[in-house]
Amino acid sequence: MGGLRGLRQDLFQDAFAYRPLPRLDVDRALTRYLPARIRVYTGYLPHATVAWCAFLVFLAGLAVLGGGGAVAFVFACLPAGIVLLTLVRPVLAFWAMLGLTPFFAVIGSPDGWPWPPNVFAAHLVVLTVVAARTRPRAGAWMWVLTALYALFAETFLGLGHSSDSAPLLFLAALSLLVVTVLHVRRQAAAEVTAQQSVTAVERSKRTLLEERTTIARELHDVVAHHMSVVAIQAEAAPYRVENPPPELEQAFATIRENAVAALTELRRVLGVVRAEDYEAPDAPQPTLADLDGLIRNVREAGLDVETTVTGAVRELPQGVELSAYRIVQEALSNVLRHAPGAGAKVEVSYVLGGLGLRIANGPARGLVKPSPGAGHGITGMRERVTMLGGEMTAEATDDGGYEVTAFVPVSREEQQT
Repeated sequence: MGGLRGLRQDLFQDAFAYRPLPRLDVDRALTRYLPARIRVYTGYLPHATVAWCAFLVFLAGLAVLGGGGAVAFVFACLPAGIVLLTLVRPVLAFWAMLGLTPFFAVIGSPDGWPWPPNVFAAHLVVLTVVAARTRPRAGAWMWVLTALYALFAETFLGLGHSSDSAPLLFLAALSLLVVTVLHVRRQAAAEVTAQQSVTAVERSKRTLLEERTTIARELHDVVAHHMSVVAIQAEAAPYRVENPPPELEQAFATIRENAVAALTELRRVLGVVRAEDYEAPDAPQPTLADLDGLIRNVREAGLDVETTVTGAVRELPQGVELSAYRIVQEALSNVLRHAPGAGAKVEVSYVLGGLGLRIANGPARGLVKPSPGAGHGITGMRERVTMLGGEMTAEATDDGGYEVTAFVPVSREEQQT
């Protein structure tokens, strides 16, 4: 039942469907090495090959009947036309070839039974082209139907003629085997390409999750510090007031309970995303005040960095300062890896309503080769900026360098807190 269902799907359903042969992909295989003017036309190489085979079949048909008369012309044209039909309606071409073969055998010479020479060649071309345009299962079914017709013709219509069915079936099997191997190879290449695409997407997602986890760990220390301060101040506040009313003591006790509960939940949530080997840092998270130390370290590593700070320097929320520090750190690390020998500029702008960052570098210089990168650092910087509601651009410059710009908005209320 499964085999019959496959036969119906391959050779009966949409047998008359219009399916023009697509152009060849000129950017693959050997055609990509051809000049541009020639490469444009190589897309029609399969069409030209089929047309050339049809022309040879036409010449063979004329040679079989001596090349004279209307019958000889029709005998030569029909098989050639069926070969050309494979360009637009491949399955219909097979059925037309198989159905008209008895008539060609009657009209043709008695030397080829039941396949005259031109029909022999046309049938091989049709089987090969149709199998290449469908799938291996359809090629197998076409070979089986051809074998059944050959058996029927030799048994009931042979009339003592010598048969050329065995050579046809042998050559057709070889041709279909080659087509099947090409099909399998093409399908395997497509599956590998799809798997590589899926792997790249999964790797990108994993990198994004790892970066978000890193940001969550870092911000935990910032938020936990502030929540701890709130809890301690709420507990100590009643002792700073002489004879505080019970309502005030209850309010501070409620504040402390909420702060402790929030701190507990924060630690519980962080435990879900924290790796088993993660160790909390002993030192506080860095801020923009530590930027001079970072610049000094990269200069010792051989990077020439020019620093510019504009605007009124002021204390920003600790989360903003941490993210700004990490962005500058990652951008300078990228310069060291991907543009060795290049100089870099770091601009920190304290503007009204936020903080602006610009890290730019020139092209790589010297004998050290740049290290390949997967863009994970850019992903991490973009995540930090997006988390803070800012905007970021990272693009190559006209001189062959690279530039990262970011703006992080900071409201007046956040600056006060």
